[in-house]
Amino acid sequence: MKMRVDNQRLQMPSALSASTATPKSFVANERRRIDPGSPRNVSVLQRPAWLLEDTWPLQTSVLEVEGSRIAFYDVGVGPVILFVHTGFWSFIWRDVILRLQQEFRCICFDAPGAGQSDRLAPSDVSLERAARAITVLIESLNLNQITLVVHDLGGPSGIAGVSQIAHRVRALCVINSFAWKPQGPAFRGMLALLGSTFIRELDALTGIIPRVTATSFGVGRHMDESSRRTFLAGMGSDGARTFHAYMRDAHRADAIYERLAFALKTKFRTIPVCTIFGERNDPLAFQLHWKELFPDCRQIVVPQGNHFPMCDDPDLVARSIRELQRDGRHINGARV
Repeated sequence: MKMRVDNQRLQMPSALSASTATPKSFVANERRRIDPGSPRNVSVLQRPAWLLEDTWPLQTSVLEVEGSRIAFYDVGVGPVILFVHTGFWSFIWRDVILRLQQEFRCICFDAPGAGQSDRLAPSDVSLERAARAITVLIESLNLNQITLVVHDLGGPSGIAGVSQIAHRVRALCVINSFAWKPQGPAFRGMLALLGSTFIRELDALTGIIPRVTATSFGVGRHMDESSRRTFLAGMGSDGARTFHAYMRDAHRADAIYERLAFALKTKFRTIPVCTIFGERNDPLAFQLHWKELFPDCRQIVVPQGNHFPMCDDPDLVARSIRELQRDGRHINGARV
């Protein structure tokens, strides 16, 4: 059974909705992260000129994985929530993290080749590489009792990345994502088209997909113009190429899908699962497929939501993650 929840806005400081100031709690938590006890292979990345603190109040740390620097963001204190998206960059999680960081330790990262992570040639971009980066990040930071939140291609890469260390995961939240081999002409055709060299280079030249994504149709429904510019600056032409390279790999990553099928049937079978999809963006019935895999999972539909429900209604998504993390014993079937 799907659950529709009315859009109820939390009473939050104006800084959070307009992104015009840095919450003091962010500053305190970021200072806590820079200490002698940090892993040796973690360092702090200087803030680039385009990344204004007003729009992105998180400090960037980097972890070297396979000769490439992976940018990640670690803020807050408490139970761990790990956010995984593969394709664009971590800016998509900002508004949800702002709502959760005072209660939880929130961690997100830029997949290899994306955001502030080192750029890669399209031929070096793959879901397997992203999955390995997730494994290294979790082990380097010694994360346990993780609530894993995945979006889009973060589903395949995120779940594959924790499949060998599944004992560290306590709950799974799926946001407009999948974790199985693409089937059918619509699904496979979409991946083939977006992953094609022609579309990749066209988008690198014109920036069409990032620009559309920055609008209210994508991540920008509640963002001001400065925030939209920051999102686009974190992409650039090479970031657009990375996005399309991940789409290309998702079309053919059979090995990772085999691993996912086994993990979902075994290691993830007993953990609480919650799915969150936008009302207007589930044309391939992914949420129904998740229900078939996990009959007791709680399913939430964001009213008038599109592909980025955490940006369409960050209050509802944050509240749903909070419930999943804190009250997991009720999520699977007992309460809807």
